[in-house]
Amino acid sequence: MKKLICGLALVLVLMAGGSAVAADATAAVDVNSAYVWRGITFNDGLVAQPSIDVAKGGFGINVWTNYDIDDYDDTLDDREFSEVDLTLSYGFDLEPVSIGIGYIEYLFPAGGAGTREVYLDFGVPIAGGLACGATAYYDFDEVEGLYGNVYLSYGIDLSDCLGMEISAAAGYADKDFAEAYGGTDGGLFDLSCSLGLSYAVTDALSLGASITYVDTLDDDVLLEDLVDTDVFGGISIAYAY
Repeated sequence: MKKLICGLALVLVLMAGGSAVAADATAAVDVNSAYVWRGITFNDGLVAQPSIDVAKGGFGINVWTNYDIDDYDDTLDDREFSEVDLTLSYGFDLEPVSIGIGYIEYLFPAGGAGTREVYLDFGVPIAGGLACGATAYYDFDEVEGLYGNVYLSYGIDLSDCLGMEISAAAGYADKDFAEAYGGTDGGLFDLSCSLGLSYAVTDALSLGASITYVDTLDDDVLLEDLVDTDVFGGISIAYAY
């Protein structure tokens, strides 16, 4: 795993800084009151989530990490990286549809088997900042199951520097995916609603804040016990170079 992370880090550096292959890069850190993934609470305590994203010509590489500042009812080691996600992606437009395909490698340095997913995303602008889309993920390793969601978002500029986005999403899981997380049947999985603000300090530096509500849509698919955190929020800082 360390060799894989080091190798990907080298590619990121070369893409971001090499004159022949210079690309757009963004480094960011989110600090959230909980770590929630697809409705499931992985940590109900404070977490930091650093990431770096490099993109060129539709291709992208992203490294995202979760650092547990606090523990989860004494079940996690605090002050430790519990997850590293490596994503390779490619996006293109077939007007008016934006299409993205990608591969995600999930690694768990603190213990636990990693897994792998591929995904396909479709996004369509509707009008005046309103957009909708759908994403399908297939875990072909540990889970061998399908998860998908549909989403609706609305973005608006409140001023030259301040923007706001409101979004909602609903997830669906097949039986294999649901059973991997304790469910007994496939069906509607999770619901989330978010409100986010972003402030451009400079052309490169931006700050953000968000609050999110999550819940299960069917207790037979996503167990209510796994949704320990209904509402969480956080702040973020990002620098593009």
